[in-house]
Amino acid sequence: MTPYATSPSPATAQSLLRGAGLGLRRPLLDELLEQKPDSIGFVEVAPENWIGVGGSYGKRFREALETYPLACHGLSLSLGSPTPLDEVFLKQLKRFFDEHNAVLYSEHLSYCSDAGHLYDLMPIPFTKAAVKHVADRVNRIQDIIDRPLIVENVSYYAAPAQEMTELEFLNEVLEAADCQLLLDVNNIYVNSINHRYDAETFLNGIPAKRVAYFHMAGHYVEAEDLRIDTHGAPVIDPVWALLDKAYARFGALPTLLERDFNLPPLTELLDEVAQIKSLQAPYLADNARTANG
Repeated sequence: MTPYATSPSPATAQSLLRGAGLGLRRPLLDELLEQKPDSIGFVEVAPENWIGVGGSYGKRFREALETYPLACHGLSLSLGSPTPLDEVFLKQLKRFFDEHNAVLYSEHLSYCSDAGHLYDLMPIPFTKAAVKHVADRVNRIQDIIDRPLIVENVSYYAAPAQEMTELEFLNEVLEAADCQLLLDVNNIYVNSINHRYDAETFLNGIPAKRVAYFHMAGHYVEAEDLRIDTHGAPVIDPVWALLDKAYARFGALPTLLERDFNLPPLTELLDEVAQIKSLQAPYLADNARTANG
């Protein structure tokens, strides 16, 4: 087993990233480079969208990374897929991380391919066999990319062949793979409505030592009992309240704002970044007081 088989501790994640981050989408590049807001502590991209990109986009991307640390959040590892890992792609990822000094890498606890790409994040069956399958793949991925892999809890709309709860499955994967968690707060909220469980109980069931950083996003209300995770709307008040509870339990870990569709002007996204920072502030102050005795 490599030295990278255990992902960074929360304290290490905080030393690599700070405060509130923003998902970097191409339409935001010009505004970001013009303004270079210091409220943004880091940026995050899907490496699949940037590998091999040159020209003006590549130049501006590299310029942004002169100001902001880079976290990467993958789309296509397909952790739960029955088909073999794409090791050629994994080597491309490693080169990208090394070239751009990516400080963290995460992927969805889902699958998105079988004989070919499905272009959606499908739910992994909550089974003991799936726990072992995913853990084995996480360890192999870490061997190839030569760095930790952090997994993210996902939104899902069906639970095929379910043998355990979502929380049990998530915790067993984290333990079996000995990896860290990217905790998506909106996904907990969405799933709690769609699958009728208590979001705070779920939050409290996650071991604090496993959480590396947070994601925040908006979603779409399809019906009173159905939420769709779109990343296409502002974060709503109940999700902000759940983030505050997450800070109370896990500390003010680095937190990324995701917005993939219906992109507003950067100033509107910065308002949400500011809200993240305002929620973090009292917990960071408590930490400072404790450190100073």
